[in-house]
Amino acid sequence: MVKIYVTGGCPYCMKVKSVVSQMNLGKEVEFIGAEQGTPGREVVLKVGGKSQVPFLIDGQTHMYESSDIIAYVRKKFSK
Repeated sequence: MVKIYVTGGCPYCMKVKSVVSQMNLGKEVEFIGAEQGTPGREVVLKVGGKSQVPFLIDGQTHMYESSDIIAYVRKKFSK
């Protein structure tokens, strides 16, 4: 399952969430809260090295930029 770490007020996170929703990928993509002080933020820092969201983890694939995440999700789940 693809995991995408997000925060509530992040416009880039909302952009990614919107695309995932439009693609109806609720079972393939999990959104995880990464606000300050949460376990999600700790994962983002540990795996990616910086506290930036959105942050995607899919096996050994990790990425931060919303446009890159959207392109990755579209390619991975294109039918």
